[in-house]
Amino acid sequence: MKRILLLLIGGGILLTCPKAQENISIPLSYFEALKRLEKSNRSLQIADKAVETARAEHDRLNALWLPSLQAAGSYVHLSQQVEVRQPLATYTGPAKELVQELLPDDQLITGLLDQAGGYTLTVPLLPRNLTSVGVTAEWMLFTGGKRIQADRIGQRLTELAREERRQTLSTQQVLLAESYFGLRLAQEVVRVKQETYHSLEHHYHDALKMEAAGITDKAGRLFAQVNMDEARREWEAARKEVGVLQHSLLNLLNLPDSITLQPTTALFILPALPPRELLLQTMQTSNPVVNSLHLQQEVARRELRMEQSAYLPNVALFGRQTLYAHGLPDHLMPRTVVGVGFTWNLFDGLAREKRIRQSRLAIQTLTLTREKTTNDLQVAIDKLYAQLEKAQENVRTLESSIALSEELLRIRRKSFAEGMATSTDVVDAENLLAATRTAKLAACYEFVVALCNLQALCGDSTLLPPFPVPAESESVILTVNP
Repeated sequence: MKRILLLLIGGGILLTCPKAQENISIPLSYFEALKRLEKSNRSLQIADKAVETARAEHDRLNALWLPSLQAAGSYVHLSQQVEVRQPLATYTGPAKELVQELLPDDQLITGLLDQAGGYTLTVPLLPRNLTSVGVTAEWMLFTGGKRIQADRIGQRLTELAREERRQTLSTQQVLLAESYFGLRLAQEVVRVKQETYHSLEHHYHDALKMEAAGITDKAGRLFAQVNMDEARREWEAARKEVGVLQHSLLNLLNLPDSITLQPTTALFILPALPPRELLLQTMQTSNPVVNSLHLQQEVARRELRMEQSAYLPNVALFGRQTLYAHGLPDHLMPRTVVGVGFTWNLFDGLAREKRIRQSRLAIQTLTLTREKTTNDLQVAIDKLYAQLEKAQENVRTLESSIALSEELLRIRRKSFAEGMATSTDVVDAENLLAATRTAKLAACYEFVVALCNLQALCGDSTLLPPFPVPAESESVILTVNP
């Protein structure tokens, strides 16, 4: 925790104080780097936003269970008022016939009825200007299962976003392992190159003294000088490589360039690995890519059921309450309306059948993709497992080779001091020891990176042994029970 606080405080000081331009060296273990990665990595922050977006989509789909309430108002100007027109001839004709039957010679009443039948009775119903404001509510009672499937699709989309976030985390952890332990490897290589250079420099001075004493010739001294210069060039090149890896690690952890990180977790190798069958079994249940494809299959199945539910009607309870009305009489337009209605799409040009076929094809495609992905992951696990075993064997072999190279160098140096060996013999022994030590570091780095990749493919961070934190600066072999 102290190192994490120091890292955060140091970064804050650099951001708030423009005068602090000097580099700050901060020790950082691999566990602290993982915590910093989960907190500040941009890719993980983008994945977190995707999870929040999926949750919002789930909430939106759940809104289908609640009733909808809408307010609406309108002002209407009619070209003419709404009225009822009824000709009076419809009523005067029967009356005239009755009068003629009762009073055949009557002319007065018959004339009046004839005159009245020529008129039309007009009754106004609505004026030309109408205004209304009301509230409409609708509550779906039955949708054929669409709401249930939509809710479950929302749940699967949220789980899918979480699995994609896990996949992003696994990818970033692999990149972190490559950058972090790559930086540690580069620093160890710099140390080896530096020690080789100083050793060759010391040998060069010894060659100068022995040349002055007439023990060795000029060619031996020149050979020592050329190799010393070459060792210095390799040392400088290794230091530049450290700078490149340092910048890569800072960028991955979202830290300013003014900070210099010092990895404290050493390269390591484990003598024992979990059984391969356990890794394959865990991959099939915990790998985020496999789980994502499974969730996509589930979403496709739910979408198929939604398309099939389109054959059923939708039943809804609705109501309307008029809050304000002008020009609309109560006896013609009631202020409150409540009812139940349904809509049923009987034929839509076979569009439902085509969507159902598309959903089934999507399910079949996802099934084949999942099977192929599982097979590809099995091959990848076999390859990484073989790399781990190869790295273990290489380190065991190189450990003995380093011991033999050190003994050879000691003998060559002693023989050179006594005039029994040439400068070429000593330089070759120095280069052999440096190459062997570098090869061991590279084998440990390959082991660690392969281990992180294997852990990412399995999708279970607790399956493999934890990373040890040795006190030595050299790469070490630790016995950890899987």
